[in-house]
Amino acid sequence: MSELKKLGALVQRNIKCYFKDKFLFFVSLITPLILLVLFVTFLRSVYIDSFDGIFKEVGFTVPESGKRVVEGLAGSWLLSSLLAVCSVTVAICSNAVMVSDKIDGSINDLRISCVKGTTVSVSYFIANFIVTMIVMLVVTVIGFIYLAAVGWYITVGNVFLIFVDLICCVLFGTLLAGVIESFISSQGGLSAVSTLVSSMYGFICGAYMPLSQFAESMRNFICVLPGTYGVGILRNHVMSGYVEKLGELSLAAEGQKALMDGFDNNLYVGGTQIPLWAMYVILLGTCAILLGAYIAIVLLKDKKKR
Repeated sequence: MSELKKLGALVQRNIKCYFKDKFLFFVSLITPLILLVLFVTFLRSVYIDSFDGIFKEVGFTVPESGKRVVEGLAGSWLLSSLLAVCSVTVAICSNAVMVSDKIDGSINDLRISCVKGTTVSVSYFIANFIVTMIVMLVVTVIGFIYLAAVGWYITVGNVFLIFVDLICCVLFGTLLAGVIESFISSQGGLSAVSTLVSSMYGFICGAYMPLSQFAESMRNFICVLPGTYGVGILRNHVMSGYVEKLGELSLAAEGQKALMDGFDNNLYVGGTQIPLWAMYVILLGTCAILLGAYIAIVLLKDKKKR
């Protein structure tokens, strides 16, 4: 059997292991479920009140026909947050197959077989990317259904770009998970990392709370972290249609900019705005660095096993 066929067989095996473990699948969905509950019970009204505060500052009154736009704008904030955060947290959880193989000794059986160690490691990465994409596509479709119900103002072009953004964010999350979990070989370590990432990542990437609510020093620190730019690119393509629609309803350019600044469509470091193309460069550049780190870890471990 060629190495490519062995890789394909291992990828299928890892995907089946993930979906066969119902508890692992449930854990992967904890963050989306928590965010959805928070939004329905609390955050929705907080976001709408924040929008109203900006509208009052610029002297804009939302017409009756604009109520759905505001509802959709709040929903679009939730969806962009959900996708950015879960691209990482789901990747961390779904990559637990790699750690489980270390814990139960399955990895040793694979290593003494005719399969190369590098092939095994690559199979974990590919399987994790596929699994995370499947879960995130489900979350995206659910989010789109919600936005269609409360008010849909996303163009076809932006829908395409949202899926491009999702691929970039999932790639980042998968590589980050691969690097971090390469050093974990116990259930306790896996639980600690999963809990830490699930509880903290959304805050340190600016997904749960607009960066405008932080002190300037904290904003600058958060904008150093690459995950923030995953949030930024999603914010632009999920929310921009709603901001433009409000412009059609007579929200002045000043008000549109205030919305985009206040809710992280626009990101600033030291007072300088980061253009959208630079957000992609930073995020994908970080992916390249993580890929290099993952390859180095895989080759080093393979060398030690010889």
